[in-house]
Amino acid sequence: MKNLLPAFILLLLFASCQKQKFDTIIRGGTVYDGSGKPGMVTDVGINADTIAFIGDLSKAEGKTEINATGLAVAPGFINMLSWATETLIIDGKSQADIRQGVTLEVFGEGWSMGPLNDAMKADMRADMQRNPDWKFEVDWTSLGEYLESLERRGISPNVASFVGATTVRIHELGYANRLPNAFELARMKALVMQAMEEGALGVGSSLIYAPANYSSTEELIELNKVAGEYGGMYITHMRSEGDNIFAAVDETIRIAREAKLPAEIYHLKMAGQKNWNKLDSVLAMIDQANRSGIKITTDMYNYIAGATGLDASMPPWVQEGGIKEWIKRLQDPKIRKRVLDEMRKPADKWENLLLMAGGPDQVLLLDFANDSLKQFIGKTLAEVSKIYGKSPEETAMDLVIADSTRVGTAYFMMSEENVKRQIALPYMSFGSDAGSPATEGVFLKSSNHPRAYGNFVRLLGKYVRDEKVIPMEEAIRKLTSLPASNLKIQKRGSLTPGYYADVVVFDPQTIQDHATFEQPHQYSTGMRHVLVNGTLVLKEGEHTGAKPGRVVRGPGWRK
Repeated sequence: MKNLLPAFILLLLFASCQKQKFDTIIRGGTVYDGSGKPGMVTDVGINADTIAFIGDLSKAEGKTEINATGLAVAPGFINMLSWATETLIIDGKSQADIRQGVTLEVFGEGWSMGPLNDAMKADMRADMQRNPDWKFEVDWTSLGEYLESLERRGISPNVASFVGATTVRIHELGYANRLPNAFELARMKALVMQAMEEGALGVGSSLIYAPANYSSTEELIELNKVAGEYGGMYITHMRSEGDNIFAAVDETIRIAREAKLPAEIYHLKMAGQKNWNKLDSVLAMIDQANRSGIKITTDMYNYIAGATGLDASMPPWVQEGGIKEWIKRLQDPKIRKRVLDEMRKPADKWENLLLMAGGPDQVLLLDFANDSLKQFIGKTLAEVSKIYGKSPEETAMDLVIADSTRVGTAYFMMSEENVKRQIALPYMSFGSDAGSPATEGVFLKSSNHPRAYGNFVRLLGKYVRDEKVIPMEEAIRKLTSLPASNLKIQKRGSLTPGYYADVVVFDPQTIQDHATFEQPHQYSTGMRHVLVNGTLVLKEGEHTGAKPGRVVRGPGWRK
């Protein structure tokens, strides 16, 4: 034993002289771990897809080294409401969001990309025929299969999804405006169960749109009971974000209470100037629910305009049966007269965004499938109605008929003061409510809401640095650990050893959004480096072409 002791001591001395090695070292940045604590200047070591060490690595070496002096280092951002479901199929690089630091796209606002039946697949293919620029193979059926197909195709960000309440309804009822019978509801619940076991995060709804708004509260409670049994959550675009918002918040709280699961309100807003003063009352309702033990959280985008379609300006009954039936009805003079009358009047049973916005001059046309109509992109409904020589309501109907789509549209409805107040809410996270396009190719054939290119960077530049609405460490918490915790996602949303290495490095002094409604196809700047699962996807502000994105699954996942 005595003879072995000097050799053992020499071995320890030799080991202590060896430099510790990492695949990647990020040196000297101000590290925000995502908890809400102030940043600390230190180093981050990464091995393979995992954060291995945070601390002084001056005596270590990395195969790749990133000098982050003067820069912020944070967990990758989570987009709580992403519509990159198709843009990632067209271009898996996710340029618009990667350049903002988004490393996880969360889908499922009412509509999810599965489960599909044959009729739903046929509808998707018909949509592609109307807009062949967005053509792809539908090589999946279930939601889990869709997410796995993205991973096989190759994508830069990670992806996750809720299962859409609208999707399971269409799967069993088509576009019928009626309640499901007991047998149909049982099948809908079975579809939710399958999706939860495939990794869905919960149930998502979009109750302002047809056919989603044909669902009763009781139907939604039954679907969410299934999600709750698997540890999932409910997330909703409520029935109203304006005139009837109190009833809509009440419904959300009731669903959460009776289904026994947490709930989140998508893109919280008070739409329409006459509703701007309702924010205090809405927040009081949410606070009371949270105090009573019902967890209610929210997310938002940082703009005073929302974006959807002209369907949100027309009554839901005329849209029953899908786009073909909708167009057929709009061509019937008697029905058209009735629709025209209802578009001009406030209604309790549906949310008329044309009225909420304050008129056609506040409605901006963003997207058409028909090449002959693309000349109207960037014009207001008021401007196009003058060209047509018709009323704005008639023009809206004519555009839907001519384009055979809902027609992508932005509505200017919100208050900047409310936007700032909402950003500061402790339970507020962020979602773009948009795809992740690029400033090239097919994406230039349509316009966009600027939130597609700027939502997350706008928070860090405009509202943190310039207007000091919240401090940097709180903004990063809201972009990372808060949504990860709400979604019950494991090992993401924090810079913690053992967690996946989704990491962003940006310059807090120069980070800036540039997209506007007039020129939306402009990348944000100031994001220097982005790693997804330990792989550099953005290097010195330029995309590397790497596609290391993976499926991120919810708490009910069963292999």
